[in-house]
Amino acid sequence: MSPTNLPETTIIIDEKANPYRDCIQGLANQPITVVHLLRDAVNENPTVARDRHFLVPEVKDVVRRLVENRPRIAIIGGAPDHPAHLLDRPQALMAALRIWEMGGVPFLFHVPVICDGTAQNNIGQSYSLASRNHTAAAVNITFEGHSYHAAYVIAGCDKSPAAVVAGLAAADHARAYRGDQAPVWAVFAPSHVLKGGEIPEGTKRLLEQIARDADQAGHDDLGADIRENMRYILQCTSDEAFAGLLERARLLGLIDDGLERRVLDQLAAATCDSKGGICAFNGTGNSSRTMLAAFGLTPPELELLTDVPPYAAVAAGIDALFGVFNKPEYAIGNLLKANFANFVRIHNATGSSSNMLLHLPFMMRYAGFDVSIDDYQDVRTKTPVPEIFAHSLTENRDTFVLAQQMAEGKNRGMESIYRILADLGVAMDLDAPTVLGKTWVERIEGLENPVDLSLGDASVIRATPVRSRSGVDVITGSFFENCAVKTSGMSDHLLSHFDDHVFIVRYYENEHVCNADFASPDLITRLMETDGVDPELIAAVVRRNGGNSGDIKDPKKLLEDGYLSFAFVIGGQGPEAYGMPEMFSPSQNLRHHRILEASSMLITDGRYSGVTKGACIGHMVPEAFTGGGIGYLQDGDVLRLNLTTLTLDWLERDAFIKGEERPSDPKDIADRAAVFEARFQRMDARQCDIAASNVLDGIGNAARGIVPRAVDRRAVKDWR
Repeated sequence: MSPTNLPETTIIIDEKANPYRDCIQGLANQPITVVHLLRDAVNENPTVARDRHFLVPEVKDVVRRLVENRPRIAIIGGAPDHPAHLLDRPQALMAALRIWEMGGVPFLFHVPVICDGTAQNNIGQSYSLASRNHTAAAVNITFEGHSYHAAYVIAGCDKSPAAVVAGLAAADHARAYRGDQAPVWAVFAPSHVLKGGEIPEGTKRLLEQIARDADQAGHDDLGADIRENMRYILQCTSDEAFAGLLERARLLGLIDDGLERRVLDQLAAATCDSKGGICAFNGTGNSSRTMLAAFGLTPPELELLTDVPPYAAVAAGIDALFGVFNKPEYAIGNLLKANFANFVRIHNATGSSSNMLLHLPFMMRYAGFDVSIDDYQDVRTKTPVPEIFAHSLTENRDTFVLAQQMAEGKNRGMESIYRILADLGVAMDLDAPTVLGKTWVERIEGLENPVDLSLGDASVIRATPVRSRSGVDVITGSFFENCAVKTSGMSDHLLSHFDDHVFIVRYYENEHVCNADFASPDLITRLMETDGVDPELIAAVVRRNGGNSGDIKDPKKLLEDGYLSFAFVIGGQGPEAYGMPEMFSPSQNLRHHRILEASSMLITDGRYSGVTKGACIGHMVPEAFTGGGIGYLQDGDVLRLNLTTLTLDWLERDAFIKGEERPSDPKDIADRAAVFEARFQRMDARQCDIAASNVLDGIGNAARGIVPRAVDRRAVKDWR
């Protein structure tokens, strides 16, 4: 096979500055890195190289291209200690071959990527969000320091894709100010999807026996919770739920330490496919995949992979870049601006991660646009969208299956989503550009059947909406400015039941104490003995929530029926306090606890995993550490949640018991100042758990993406 689809003319980047022509040192240093990269590419891809008659260039050939200002393209991969990046190298080397073949100059660098699963429920989570900001800086430093023109990005998991987008967009923003360099172009190839594991038969038998023992011991709620979690594909997320369930079983005396350890080890060993990839749940990793495609940054050939892409798919990505060079309208900053509102709508329609409410303003502010979650909510309010993702980890409709369906031609990924939303009357901006050099209207033209109807209920993407309400909502209240709740993670029953509902506060200063409560055999007793909780308050709460206040002698039934409800508040987890760790473990324990899921919600100034389900409210601004009202709450307080008006209010307790509801702020209560001051001292001391180099200091708040102050100040452009 001879080389195909090569440019008819040599592409030279049109710009005033060329450091490789005007400064001898770069021209002296960098060509050997290109030759070495291409030599590896040929040696490790001999069939591809032979079929394309590819010869490794000499150093002088690289020098000539650099002086001519041929496209300098950085291939950006991740670290192989993250499962998502296990197959980066063969793809990166194929990209290098195609870049040279197309007349460009390839370079390769990698960025560290923290696995949020590995960091979960330990100090690693306090480094996770900081890593996003550091990665953005590292990408920007390398890209600007070596004067690259464009990037082919093998995008990984969690917050890493947003970080790379931000780093490249920051370079684009700075170059526009300097005016002597071309803008930044980029194409993204999201890492392949990780195939979910299966619980080994022997482990299933052990879990089923534990569930039966729980039933026989009078703990049928635990038995039901274990059986429910066994329905899920085996992923690190379901492992976390099993950890909580088995701890409950051990504390009840149903199993011993040895059996608990044995089952957890068997689950861990069976979880990940050897190829690695991004976990198949619709968490932040796959929400980021959706985000990249929705912004028009990903060619369809690279959108949903299950393995190393073939050379033709990699070539399609590289060729897309060469098709938009010297066309500023396709620079990364312009694609972000033009597709911002489109992504908000798609984020909601696909029921994606609440973490994107941190990453979206983060990326846009690095690109210079003045965006906060108020802009997100404005688009969401003006353009309601239905949920069209029937994603499920229990019914064979996970992201791996979605990728298989696309590979079989049963859908066209993001193009199908745009087509369906447009057909449903959602005001999508179909004239927005994409990295293919085409608008969305051009890409979906002729797509009459966006989803193969033969799939039926097996289809992940649905042309007929799954339900009318989805996505993430921004909530305001009497004691804070804003916070986020993942509406798509709540069942229709919870959305209805918790609308205009009141909760009693149980306050924690870290997630570990909360987890201990959830696992405790005497949980109900602990809840009833919460400071400030008395029969009078319980009766008032039950009555207000539509229950029979005469039933307070049976608190378990009131909890199961959802009339007696608690708000488990975990404060001091915000970005400045503790790096904004995910409260995933308590959220999983809530979600997989029949009594708690029916009755209660979590609230935090931290964040949650993208796969979190249930009544979980996070990202509260201002955070406790900076004097936010969440830091003034205490046990026995009363909160009212209204999912119709999107409000969460603190109610004056004495008035509430008398039947009056007066929203107020606990900061106005005289004795709360001492409560907060004592907490602040503990938060300040706890912050020393984190190395000083990674404390998130001097940043904007969660509503503005938690960006460095300098980035925050320079974000002045209007995205509209």
